[in-house]
Amino acid sequence: MAASPATVGSRPNRAVLLTVTCLGQFMVLLDNTIVGAALPDMQHRLHIQLTGLQWIVDAYVLLVAMLLLSGGVFADRFGRKRVYLAGAVVFTAASVLCSFAPSAGWLIVGRVLQGIGASALSPASLALLAAAYPVPQERIKAIGLWAGFSGLGLVAGPVAGGVLTDAFGWPAIFLVNLPIGVILLLIGLRHLEESRNPNAPAIDLPGTALSVLAVGALTYGLIEGGARGWTSPMILGSFAAAAILFAGFVAVEARRSAPMLPLRLFRQRLFTVSNTAMIVVGFALMGSSFFFSQFFVYVQGSSILRAGLQTLPTSVAMVIVSPFAGRLAARYGFRIVVTIGLVLAGIGLLALGMVHADTAYGNVWWRLAVVGIGFALTMSPLTGAAIQAVSPQEGGLASGISSTTRQIGAVLGVAILGAIVRTRQSNGASFETGLNTAFLVAGAVTLTTAAFTALWLSRSDPAETSATPAALTTPNELPANSH
Repeated sequence: MAASPATVGSRPNRAVLLTVTCLGQFMVLLDNTIVGAALPDMQHRLHIQLTGLQWIVDAYVLLVAMLLLSGGVFADRFGRKRVYLAGAVVFTAASVLCSFAPSAGWLIVGRVLQGIGASALSPASLALLAAAYPVPQERIKAIGLWAGFSGLGLVAGPVAGGVLTDAFGWPAIFLVNLPIGVILLLIGLRHLEESRNPNAPAIDLPGTALSVLAVGALTYGLIEGGARGWTSPMILGSFAAAAILFAGFVAVEARRSAPMLPLRLFRQRLFTVSNTAMIVVGFALMGSSFFFSQFFVYVQGSSILRAGLQTLPTSVAMVIVSPFAGRLAARYGFRIVVTIGLVLAGIGLLALGMVHADTAYGNVWWRLAVVGIGFALTMSPLTGAAIQAVSPQEGGLASGISSTTRQIGAVLGVAILGAIVRTRQSNGASFETGLNTAFLVAGAVTLTTAAFTALWLSRSDPAETSATPAALTTPNELPANSH
């Protein structure tokens, strides 16, 4: 997308723009990890069951997953500054609603609105940055700074969540977004310059609506199945509705001239395999991390503050290793790096499935770190593989689809692994036993996917351009939304 002269701006304006966009993405990523530390306090104060906690997480991730692609197109078509600031307003207002929510139902509504805001804020921040830096080398450096700074939100989340929840209770983790949002709006209104792409495609409203409803119906069945019974009419109806809606989505996308998800891309084996693996990455990473704080609080008896600190090895390992993953893939190839990463992550998850109430933390932290290292090695290379499978003009779309598939996997991970824990408990097992089973399942699925990528993650057709290290380290594939 070519930037107009007005969008390039002076060096000082670029510095302000970089600061504002980094801060916005930092807020989005902070909210991914800060919530996990507060889940035990939410459960205690709001008197909700495991299914309620699953909805608090998945309501946010579901909307981000399904609206992310449309958010980028919306920003290009109607103005990146406008969409960015609108996303900041919605996200901040939703955060305030979450902090004052009197019940789990209101909290879930707030999380849905947060997801809508994030799906506009995140892609618009990157679009603003790309438009302001039309020179490729400068753009790469700017995006690297954007990714590195905003990625700190992942590390800060567990610590900030533990500190704020321990001192003020869970509402504080959402209220902390208020000053950040106000700063974004004040600076953004004054210093950001509008830009848009007049050739941007039309918004695919039917495809977007059908995708949200299809994944939402599937998620409902998976989360509520353990409570209502897997053969209850409501649950069977939700699965049937998901299948019908998904079939409708495929039919609509196949006929549209500018679909949100071009199905022809999946004819490329490299594209299909990389996105399939990315679903599993989101599934195993988000599904398992949903239980990290709960394990330390409910199984090992840690305080909320201590539990937040104890979960750090995973996110710290990811932030440290992620910048090197693309370089390694550029040197050794996608297949080797991704397969090694999945093997490490699978081993770490299997090892977590063997921890117990009396397991010392010195024998737990390294398992969390191995999981983080393993998944960090997979995300950027998988996106690089998806980008390499398509034409240069579709690289941005391929990256967005890769982020979306990871988010869909995250939704399913929280739903399915939570269902496993709840089902084990309904059969008389302890919460600890249920967690062990969930971790073992996540590890087994991850190792199976490692075998899948070892066999199939290779170029199937000649690409029009080779992937570069810059393409492989796209900031969308930091553990962003390891929410």
